[in-house]
Parts: sequence; C-alpha cells; structure tokens
Amino acid sequence: MRVLVAEDEETLAHGIAEALRRRSMAVDVCHDGGTALEMLSVDPYAVLVLDRDLPVVHGDEVCRRTVAGGGDTRILMLTAAISIRDRVEGLGLGADDYLTKPFALAELIARVQALGRRARPALPPVLELAGVTLDEPRHQAFRDGRLLSLSPKEFAVLTVLMRAEGAIVTAEQLLEQAWDRNMDPFTNTVRMAVMTLRRKLGDPPVITTEAGVGYRFAR
Repeated sequence: MRVLVAEDEETLAHGIAEALRRRSMAVDVCHDGGTALEMLSVDPYAVLVLDRDLPVVHGDEVCRRTVAGGGDTRILMLTAAISIRDRVEGLGLGADDYLTKPFALAELIARVQALGRRARPALPPVLELAGVTLDEPRHQAFRDGRLLSLSPKEFAVLTVLMRAEGAIVTAEQLLEQAWDRNMDPFTNTVRMAVMTLRRKLGDPPVITTEAGVGYRFAR
C-alpha cells in the first residue's frame, strides 16, 4: 500500500512513516500542503495521512482538492483539536477518518490499514492462495501452516502479488506499490526481493516469472 504522510512536525511525521514502513507500506513524507498537493498529483496514494494545520496550503484545502479530484485516495485527518465540532468539520470536508493528537501509533496503523482496504477493489483482509495465507491485519504470512519470516519489503511484495489474484504484476507496478518514491527504478531491487521471497516460500514454487513482462502468483 502506498501512503503519503503530510505533517509539519518533522519528528512526528518520520515516526509515523517508520511505523507504517514496518508494516510493509511504502511511505512518502512532506511537511506542507503545497508539496502534498504536488505529490498527490503525481503518485497514486491509497491513503493520505493529513495534518489539518499544514503551512503553505491548509490541510482543509488539501482535503477539499483531493476529494474534488475524484481519485481513490482515502484521507485520515490528524489534528490537535479535540472538540466534536472540529471532528464533524473535518469529516464534512470529505475526510474518511479522523484522529486527534496525541494518539497511539498502533491505532493509527489500524486505521490506515482499514482505509487502504477501502481504497481498492474490496478483498478480504486474509487471503489464501496456493497454500499461502496472508493475514494483513496481523502482518503474518504462512505456507501450509508454517509461519514465514519475511522482511517488511518481502511482505509488501507478497501482498501485491497475492492481491493481483493470478494477474501479471510488472516490476514497475511493484515499485509503485511497495517502494517509496525515492527508489531508483533502474536497480535490481525488485528482482532481488522476489528472489528472496521465492526462497522463503519454498517448494513447490508459487511465483512465476513471465519473461519480459513481470511476475505472477499461482492461483
């Protein structure tokens, strides 16, 4: 899942980003509303974690424009305001969810995961294909009942491949959905991640390479 964190408190922003990355999400960060709008116009984010009080362009305006754009991005609005009126106003702008500061990172992660499932064609949070079980909420994967020890990036790649439900996934799509925007597209990062994931999944192989096209997960 691709997430944009727009928060002007840099320590908080990077703390949120690292927590989400540990849950295998691709996360980009910005610190003002103008930059957030630019990034949203370029990259397809599943979820926007949006501080309401951003500089340059206020978070309210970022929310309005994002919703007016008609895309699939879901918005989790953050604010220090705790009144019911403030929460109602935020949701009235088109935000999908609202979280007041201070908050527990575990709750933010759970809310982002829930919004991410709404940002794409509905699929169950637990997937089972070819003897592999993927439990996104618990961040666990199993092969024939055996718990797999996957890195956050390997888990992200497995998620993208399994959610494609047998369709071919290109290396570009994997980069777009599982890596941050600063990843060099000309590296062999995707190939290496798929190779180590294959090894950990074991035999018989469930990920095939379609020469010159991409990768496919067995159905």
